[in-house]
Amino acid sequence: MHEFQYKDGMFCCEETPLAEIVKEHPTPFYLYSHKTVMDHFNKIKDAFKELDPVICFSMKSNSNLSICKALVNAGSGLDIVSGGELYKALKIGCPPEKIVYASVGKTEEEIKAAIKKGILFFNVESTPELIMIDTVAKGLKKKARVTIRLNPDVKADTHDYITTGTKEKKFGIDFASAEEIFDNANKYPHVELKGVHIHIGSQITETEPFVASVKKVLDFIEKSSVQIEWLNLGGGFGIIYEEEPARTAEEFARALVPLIKGKGLKLIMEPGRFIVGNSGILVCKVLYVKTGATGKKFAIVDAGMSDLIRPSLYEAYHRICPIAERKAKTFKYDIVGPICESGDYLALDRELPEVLAGDYLSVLGAGAYGYVMASNYNSRPRPAELLMINGEVKVARKAETYKDLVKGEKILREIK
Repeated sequence: MHEFQYKDGMFCCEETPLAEIVKEHPTPFYLYSHKTVMDHFNKIKDAFKELDPVICFSMKSNSNLSICKALVNAGSGLDIVSGGELYKALKIGCPPEKIVYASVGKTEEEIKAAIKKGILFFNVESTPELIMIDTVAKGLKKKARVTIRLNPDVKADTHDYITTGTKEKKFGIDFASAEEIFDNANKYPHVELKGVHIHIGSQITETEPFVASVKKVLDFIEKSSVQIEWLNLGGGFGIIYEEEPARTAEEFARALVPLIKGKGLKLIMEPGRFIVGNSGILVCKVLYVKTGATGKKFAIVDAGMSDLIRPSLYEAYHRICPIAERKAKTFKYDIVGPICESGDYLALDRELPEVLAGDYLSVLGAGAYGYVMASNYNSRPRPAELLMINGEVKVARKAETYKDLVKGEKILREIK
């Protein structure tokens, strides 16, 4: 469910036609619906209320300050994966005791900053990382709270690049190594081993992989040599991009709550895409329509893989909606961008009513892993991020300028 729908032939965000928005804001731009963000956050909160989880929104899915601030104001914590995300989380006033920190490659400086701020947990991905955290905490004369990220070796039906819970992947610690860590907890006197963490992947649309993982982890907890207080379920709940059999928050809860309830565990969840994925769209303008030698039609737009890389990187499907419905014959188009790469496309062989130069298209499901993965490839400024809130469009991030492209760069004196 989201707030992007046709009304009287015009594509709207929260009742406001996009045709009005593009008059004031040059394309390409991202547009988010505040109402959708809040609705989806509350769906997870309500579905799992029996377990009273600490919900930590995954910043890697969308780290826009306004989006994150809105969620923190609603009671969310934040799941971070870098020192930069820690900086942004603190900048918007997220309580450190509601911040959990993942990533397989935390640096010494990043660890030091997080310990100083008193974050809730590090999700530890390896024994060397645990040693580093213990060493840094000792130097600071503090104790760091950690959970051990377990790799349950469960394969989820999702793209290989976003599968993280199998033994072939770089993430997490196998059960035998984790057991050794807990058995020798006294070797790490400057950390508090408080819990376990799992995250088996992203865009998972079935409940079975979560159930299998949780059962494995609960069995591990029962056999553990130390008292484990916290279970971090991670994220990964999928959304509908095309025709996925995506589950509601209630369906995920019905599958998982009975397994966890009564175990005496405090719960953490790290949803990202589920909250923001369908809360955002990318709006672009058709520059040219071209017919190739084979008869293939190309709609060339002003947004490309530098703005939204998911189709190029994951062969991801995003629904494309013209901002004005047209009663016209349909054709198949490749919706392609201006980047000098054959892989630069937003959609392939997409059947749409006749597309003309000057039309505007909206790319749905772009609220997660959209702007956060944007780049300046081909020296293209990154687009603006707009937020529809209380019936008004606000600029949450200005579009970059050409000057931004050379910020921090200089021509060396030695170049003559």
